Parts: sequence; structure tokens; C-alpha cells
Amino acid sequence: MPVVNPEKLIALQRNANEVRNICILAHVDHGKTSLTDALIATNGIISPKLAGKIRYLDSRPDEQLRGITMESSAISLYFSMLRRPSPDAQLTQKEYLINLIDSPGHIDFSSEVSTASRLCDGALVLVDAVEGVCSQTVTVLRQTWTEHLKPLLVINKVDRLIAELKMRPAEAYTHLSKLLEQVNAVIGSFFQGERMEEDLQWRERVEERVAAAAEKERERVERRAARAASGSVAEDSESFADGSKEGMFEEKDDEDLYFAPEKNNVIFSSAVDGWAFTVRQFATLYEKKLGIKKSVLEKVLWGDFYLEPKTKRVLGSKHLKGRALKPMFVQLVLDNIWAVYEATSGGDKGKGHPAMIEKITKSLLLTIPPHILRSRDPRAILTTVFAAWLPLSTAILVSTIEYLPSPAAAQESRLPALINASLGAKHVDEAVRDAMVKLKSGKQDPVVGYVSKMVTVPESELPHNKRKTGGAMTGEEARDLARKKKVEFEKAQAAMNGETTNGDVNGLTEAFGEANLCDGDVGLDQVDMKDKDHLIGFTRLYSGTLSVGDQIYVLPPKFSPAHPHIDPVPQKVTVTGLYLLMGRGLEELNSVPAGVVFGIGGLGDQILKSGTLCSQLEGSINLAGVNMGSPPIVRVALEPVYPGDLDKMIRGMKLLEQSDPCAQYEVLESGEHVILTAGELHLERCLKDLKERYARCEIQAGEPIVPYRETIVSAPEMNPPKNKDLPRGTVLGITTSKQVTVRLRVRPLPASVTDFLKKNVGAIRRLYSEKKAENGNQRGTTSLEDAEDQEDEEDDNGDSTTADTSLLSILDFREKLRTAFANAKGEEAIWKDVVETVVAFGPRRTGPNLLIDNTQEGACERFLQESSEVTENTKISSASLHPRDFSDNIAYGFQLATAQGPMCHEPIQGIAVLLESVTIADLDTTSARESLPRLTGEVIKTVRASISTGFMDWSPRLMLAMYSCEIQASADVLGRVYSTLNRRHGRILTESLKEGTPFYSILSLLPVAESFGFSDEIRKRTSGAAQPQLVFSGFEVLDEDPYWVPATEEELEDFGEKGDRERVSRRYLDAVRVRKGLLVMKRGVEAEKQKTLKR
Repeated sequence: MPVVNPEKLIALQRNANEVRNICILAHVDHGKTSLTDALIATNGIISPKLAGKIRYLDSRPDEQLRGITMESSAISLYFSMLRRPSPDAQLTQKEYLINLIDSPGHIDFSSEVSTASRLCDGALVLVDAVEGVCSQTVTVLRQTWTEHLKPLLVINKVDRLIAELKMRPAEAYTHLSKLLEQVNAVIGSFFQGERMEEDLQWRERVEERVAAAAEKERERVERRAARAASGSVAEDSESFADGSKEGMFEEKDDEDLYFAPEKNNVIFSSAVDGWAFTVRQFATLYEKKLGIKKSVLEKVLWGDFYLEPKTKRVLGSKHLKGRALKPMFVQLVLDNIWAVYEATSGGDKGKGHPAMIEKITKSLLLTIPPHILRSRDPRAILTTVFAAWLPLSTAILVSTIEYLPSPAAAQESRLPALINASLGAKHVDEAVRDAMVKLKSGKQDPVVGYVSKMVTVPESELPHNKRKTGGAMTGEEARDLARKKKVEFEKAQAAMNGETTNGDVNGLTEAFGEANLCDGDVGLDQVDMKDKDHLIGFTRLYSGTLSVGDQIYVLPPKFSPAHPHIDPVPQKVTVTGLYLLMGRGLEELNSVPAGVVFGIGGLGDQILKSGTLCSQLEGSINLAGVNMGSPPIVRVALEPVYPGDLDKMIRGMKLLEQSDPCAQYEVLESGEHVILTAGELHLERCLKDLKERYARCEIQAGEPIVPYRETIVSAPEMNPPKNKDLPRGTVLGITTSKQVTVRLRVRPLPASVTDFLKKNVGAIRRLYSEKKAENGNQRGTTSLEDAEDQEDEEDDNGDSTTADTSLLSILDFREKLRTAFANAKGEEAIWKDVVETVVAFGPRRTGPNLLIDNTQEGACERFLQESSEVTENTKISSASLHPRDFSDNIAYGFQLATAQGPMCHEPIQGIAVLLESVTIADLDTTSARESLPRLTGEVIKTVRASISTGFMDWSPRLMLAMYSCEIQASADVLGRVYSTLNRRHGRILTESLKEGTPFYSILSLLPVAESFGFSDEIRKRTSGAAQPQLVFSGFEVLDEDPYWVPATEEELEDFGEKGDRERVSRRYLDAVRVRKGLLVMKRGVEAEKQKTLKR
């Protein structure tokens, strides 16, 4: 294949209709990178013989070693084909630019999939023909659904049905049909869920309109009773007619969503053998032979259609009349493919049948080189026959161009929903909206782009620092190089002849050190350049034209066009470089038009992980709404081996956080430098990058830090309340000075309320921001609020991945929360009318815990109370102290108590703190205000201690972080899989046999604390036959009291007097307390001295 010149690719960027931006998505080991190799080979970058072996886009050594992709990589490809502009026109050659992004399939790197999908317009979704729909397959299909990408299904590894499962063509057809149904079932579930949500919203709107109409009708009746009803009847009927028209529910057709081979959106392939086909290709092959139109053949080649042998007529299943005919897909397609495999690799010794090969090549009019036919390698013959008959790249690229949309068509359909879901969508300038939807790329049009992630590139690998390869130097470059080498050589010669007689050894050494006779481009400067990394942004331009030297605003993920000048105000940044992404290399660009995926330099100081580029500040748009899937859950404390390298390590960790979409860096209160990763494999890759690329120093990692949660339950074996005169969980807290008494009660929240709060964290955060903005003009913020805001900013610093798009108002949120409380069976009376008295959520004002004000005087400001509902009695005199003076202190004490629970200082989840009374001792009017600063700290300390005491009055529980573990394994290794799971306290949820395959699919739950080394152990014990996929699924209560001691006779008999048998919850609790330096009560071991006999 001839090598495509980069200048040709750059020229094709100007025609947006001939550009395709696609990504390849699939489960791990389903053949993404092998398929990409075959496409890259069409541009002459690699040899077609090495396609599937070299894994060109896996540029990292650990990717090549493990055989999996860890980072998404982009490359621009050229493709030309003959097309007719109209049915009667002549064939003309058209050239296309395909920007291809290869993404990882491992669950630990799902954030890379999210960053890749936002930049593209279409996706190739690969599914293994044997393994079928796996966990990550569902994830990537959901990603295409949420990002409104047009998917193209590729059923890969069809050769496994022949070589491994030994299926006949008819069996393979049945298997492929069921596989297609499974994929369509996943798409159907997404559509059904969306329609159910729309139906619910429509019903709510109808109910609101009916209620509003009833209210208007009541007002009309009252007016009619007061005045004559001469003209009001027509008005009423007209209004009623208008209202009835608005209530129509719009139905949507889902026919175009599903995959069907007759629609040309399904490709059957084998990337390792280099072949692929669509139904349209075989319809073209059989059109003349069968005398049936191509359009008809496309519809009947897949499905229950049969070919009459004598008349060559197509029959449906109803007209078979008992005849045993093969489906047309089996007879015309699969039989021929099976025949090629039998001819090339069949026979007794797997060497094929030469006579059969000759017959096939003649019938297909194929020309095979004689040296290939004489080859003793059956695979060489197999791949050559398929490359000439059904080349993989042709089927993939032609289907991509014909089925997947161009940037202009994709943005017109995708972007309206994306813009409406962005933050402050109502304030987006119409010029910006119109330019994005219509893909305007003029110089005067607004520039809008999205940076999905940052990648680090050594300075020596930037295009202007690399020597040109594949071409001769110009005359000027050759003369400069010769002149430089001549000067260096003369300087060294002079030093040797003249200066050495004086014994100036230093001069000679210096001359040789400066001389460089090997290469004029390599020297000390080159070594220094390698030590510096540059951040390049993966970017998609939606409108306008961007050039080197342009100045553009970089909008952070939390920016809202409704308040464009709120601190921190976005700053203009100068674009220092634009690059064409070519896999392992970059090519320089001077300007980039809209609709192209490219690299951009100069943004390293402004973007942490992702951001939006816009040429204007007022009326701009924030596109940072990518869902990163599973959050980082595994934390590890790092420290340099040599303390002097601490600055290097910190600088490297910040660079790693910026370049990795999922990794986060934070400093704990203890001073530990911690990195958060998605899983064990992701952690291993981050540590390797940190040591070798970013910090470049020796780093040692501690034990993984697994998060826990603390909660309480009402259990029958609970101890009696500590204060018998008060209800369980009630605490009477008195400050040190005895001047303030706080009475509060701690209760477990209903599960429905806890789940609701966890799902609406973004809505709570947005409601708090709006509440703070409303109150900001009325009163200044306190120092406690400033401290909390700073903590939240630090906590959310790396959380640039999600933007809350739910537009719940306070009234809507209050109504849904009231419904969640009403669903608590048996506790309706306890939680009645509690929503209006909610003061705060915690911890960090967004957690699943509630502070509720049950005081008669209203000691705290109600959070879920609109500003119009706030009464005047909230204003208090400044002469004496009032419970409302301590409102912020009580709320801050609640935040501290829920952030660090009493068991092991882990966050609390699922409790309600009911503030019952705040009593202030009588003080002199003059000294009351003077004692307020001193009482502030005392109240915070008292509230925090009281909540912890009330918490321990119930039955405490630890909540474990859990992985959802999916394993595919054959029947002969199931026992080893189960034993490994049981030893690590895993719990089997489901086990099912995949129909048509010998594999079982096992779904289980595994504690994150027990998952380290799990993948390696299960691979060793099953000899590589089982590969687990671990996805974080949330926290689960470990139903075991860590403080329990045996009391009854049966318990003493089972567990001993001291309960010596190890309790899992106690082991986890003590491990966390030891790590945090908290007191751990160890049992003393009683032993008697051994008596020995005298000799």
C-alpha cells in the first residue's frame, strides 16, 4: 500500500461532507485494535501482513505486553472509492478523511471511552461472535445512546464459530440471529426506559394543566356569579379547546434504532483472518447470477427467506410446503465462507485441499500468486483468498461512509439536545447555537470546541523537534548541517594540536564535549528536551475556524453562561500549536475548520481534565457534561524513596491527574499524598507512568486505601438506651461553660430516602448554589461557610466529569423527597411534615444525611423553604442571644460529625439528626454578645459529640465498597471460580449458561477490600480460562455488629466467653483505625507457664 501524504489529509479537512469522525467501542478482547490495524494498513502505515499482530495504536510497552488497550488513541486515515452522484451518472472517484479513535475495553479505563465518544459522530460497536453481549458491551451501547451517536454493529471473530465451536453453517446462522436479538434487546431497554420517563413527565404536565384549568374554571364561576355572563361562555369554551389540544402525547417510532443486516448497519467479520462483509456486498455479487435486483436481494438475504433451486424464486417460510431448504444467508453466504476454511485449513492434517482451493479461486475469479499457493502455511493461503475476495478494510470503510453521518449531518441532529442539556442553556447566544448546529466554519463565525482529555507528549516528539523521515533534506538544511559539523571538527582539531602542548587537558575535554560528529540534531539540548512534557488536548471543533496564534477563552466544567463573570473568570489563552493526530506521531497544522478532531497545545495551565473552548464569554456554552462511568474508588498513599524528590513527585502527580481522565490527586489531613484510581490495573498503569514519565523518580506506594461508610440500623439485639429517661438516640449536650444546652435525636433514615438523596447529589449541590446566590445579597457569608466552600472546591477539584442536567426546582425536589418519606412503610407518622423542616444535608452539604429542625422557635434556617416563604420572625434583635445565632454552628457541627463517624472516622450515611431544642442560659445583655465568639466553638464541639453519642446508641454497621464482578468461564473451571470467590467473601448473584456456547456467565458481588490480586489469582487458578470484570456498584451494609460480644448461653457455647472467633466487621474496623492512628483495643492473651518434668 502506498503511504498517504499528510498534506492530502490536511486538505481533506476543508470539506466537512467528506469527513467521518468515528470511534471503535467494545468489551475487552473483542478485537478493536486488530480491526484498527487492518484499517491503518490501507494507508501504508503498516504492512497488511502485520495487521492484527503489530497493534499499531497500542504505543505503550505495557499495552503490548498485556495485549489490551489502556489509552484511547486517534489517527486520521485516507480512503477513496468510486461513487455515482446520481443513479444515471458516471462513476467518479471521491476521497474521504476518516478520523478514527481506538478506545480501551477494560472496565478500569471506561473514562477513556467516555472521552472518545464525545468527540465522534458515529461508533463501530464490536461484539465477539462467541462471547456475545458482555458487561462492557452494554456500557458502550449506553454510551452511544446518551451521546446520540449513530452505531454500526460489527460481529467479530466469526472464525471462532468454525475453529473452536465446530458449528455448521445452519447452526452458526441461528447463533448469529440470537446474538443480534440480544444486542437489539439492549437498545430496546434504553428506548423503553426513556419513553417511560417521557410518559411520566407528560402525565405530570397534564395533571398540572388540569389543576390549573380547574382553578381558572372556579375563578370564572365566581366572576359569573358577580356579573352578567354574556361574553364569557365563548371565552371559556375557547380556552377549554385550546387546553385540550396541548394534551396530545407524541408517539415515537423505534424502528430505525435497531440493528438489521438488511439496513446495512451490521457487518460480519474476522479481524484476525482479515475478512468482513455486509449483506449489500453479497447482493451485488449475486445480482447478475440470480437475475434478482440488488435492492430486493438486500432485503431477503437475511431472515426466513429461501431460494427455489429450479425457478430461482425467493420463498417465504409459509411457502416451503415441507421442503428442507436452507435460508438464503446460509446457502449463499455462510456455505461459501465455510468452504474456504475447509479448503485452506481442513483435511486430515489441517493442510487443506489444493484442488478445492483452485476450484474456489476460479469460481470467484480470484488471482492468487503462485508462491502463496505453494506455501506450506495454510493461514497464508486463507488470508490471501479472503483479502482478494472479502477485504476487511473495504467492508468497514464503505459502510462507515455510507451509513455513518458526516459532521454537518451529525451536529444538526445531535447538538440541539446537547445544548439544551448544558448548564445555563437559556443564556446561550443564538449566534453560537446556530453556528454549532449548522457547522459554520467562517472566519467571522464564533469558535466553539470541546477538549475531552489532555495527553502528555515529550518535547522531543513534537513535530518541530523531530527529524524528517522518509524524505531527503533540502539543500539549505544540508549546507547548515555541514557547516555546523565543520566548525565543531575544526574546534576539536585545534584543541588537540595547539592547546595540549600547554597541558590544558580541560580545554581538550571541553572541546570534545562540545563536538558532535554523529548527528547535528542530537546534543545536550536534546537530552534536556526529553525531560519536559507538553500537554496536548484531544479536541473537537464544532464551529468556526481555529488558527495558531488565536486567543480563545477556556471555560472550566462548572462555568455557566448565566453568570459569566463570577470568579474564577475564564481567561483568554493563546493557541501555541495545532496538530493532526496520527497515532504514535503528530503533524503540524496552521488552522483547523469545524467538524474535525485534532490536537491543540497551549492549554496546559488552564484545563485540568476537560473543558470548553469559545471565542466569546457572554452567551458562550459549557459542553463539559461527559459521564465517566465508574468513579475512582481505589486510593493509594505515595511517597518518594528519597525525600529530596518530594517536589518531583508532587509535580508528577499533578501532571498525571491532568493527563488521565479518571485519576485524581489529593492531600489528606495527615499530609499523605494520595492518588485515586478506578481499579487495580488502572493503579498499576498510573504508578508506572508516574515513575517513568511524569515524576521520573523512585516512588513507593502504600497499601491500597479502601473507602467505607458508617451507618446505623434498628436491630433486635441492641443494648438498652444509654439514658433510660430519654428515647433511643436522644442526647442532651451541654457546652463546657454550661451556657448552651442542645437536645437532639439521631435516627436511621428510611432506605427509600437514602437512595433518593444519593441519586440527586447534583440537584442538591445546584439548589445550594442558588440558595447561596439569593442570600448573598442579603447578608455576607460567615467564616464557617467560607471554610465549607473551600473544602467543597478542593473535594470537587478533580470532579470535572459530570454536569448535573436535572432541572429540579425546590418545589419539585421537596415533592419528590416527601414521596420518598411516604414510601417508608410503618414509619409514615414519624416522618410526617418533616420535609419543610430540613436544615442541611451532610457531609459536604450534599450527602445522604439530614439535619432536621424540630424546635418550636425555629433555631435554624430551613433549606427547602423558598425565599418567599421566609417569615419576618426570623429577624432577631442584636441585644441578647437567640438560638438562631448558633444556626451556622449547629449546621457546621453536623457536617463535621457526618464527615467522620465515631467508629473509624469514615463518612456517615443514612441518618437523620433531629434538633429538638436549643436552650441558652440567662446572661447579662452587655456580656451576651461578648461571649458569642467563645460559644461558637463550644456549640460546634458539643453538637459533633452529641451526634456521635446518639449514633452509638443504635446498632452500628460498616458499609463496604462493593464490586459487581462478571466472569465468563467454561464448566470445567466453575468450581475453582466459586472457591476463589468464597475465600474472598464474594456473593454469587446469578449463574446462567450462554445459549449456543459452552460458557457460563457468573454475576457476583465482591468487597473492594478483598479484590486486590483477585484477577491474577483467578487467572492462575483457572489457567487463564476465566477473566473477571470488576465494576464499582456502591456501598452495601455488612450485617454484623463489630462491637457485639456473646451474652446468652448459646452464644457463649458457640463463640466462647470472649468471642475469640474472628469477626469480619471487626477486622475491617481495626484495620482502618490502625491506618488512621486511632486507638485499637487488643485482647490480652492469657497463658500459663508450661510445666515440665524434671529429668
